[in-house]
Amino acid sequence: MRLTTKGRFAVTAMVDLALREHSGPVALAAIAQRQQISLSYLEQLFGKLRRAELVESTRGPGGGYKLGRSSASITVADVILAVDEALDATGCGGKENCMGHDTGACLTHDLWTRLNERMLDYLRSVSLKQIVEEQRAKGVVVDEPQISSLKRAFSPSPVAKPIRVTAPNSVFDLGTALSK
Repeated sequence: MRLTTKGRFAVTAMVDLALREHSGPVALAAIAQRQQISLSYLEQLFGKLRRAELVESTRGPGGGYKLGRSSASITVADVILAVDEALDATGCGGKENCMGHDTGACLTHDLWTRLNERMLDYLRSVSLKQIVEEQRAKGVVVDEPQISSLKRAFSPSPVAKPIRVTAPNSVFDLGTALSK
């Protein structure tokens, strides 16, 4: 099975997002830090996930990503296929020219093709919600953002006293100030 880090990282990031499904948008930087995945790599993956409508993005302060559908309706196969990950156990990529055989498929080509079908069927049967429930059953706890600290960070009242400017604010005022 050729499941590369691209597919594994995409599924891991989507499970992280699904764990926070009801917490509002999640910043990619936060996912990158929690899961120890490169932020630039996540940005590439989430571009593909967004095009597949598996995630939605929100810009601006407090922005980030949220699931495009409920976690129950997104399967692991959806995520893997969205990031262009081919699930293929054959040696030929399904082209039936296995191992350089000019005459067609190798002796075990049909075996590997059936394995591909089974893997895809299994991954289609597992939703993000199921993985989240398994993680919660194992005791995984999600820290919810502290709303009170967020409110303090964006307080409408000034943090420091305003600076009083005594410099001239026009050419005329400058001339008057210099002539004194």
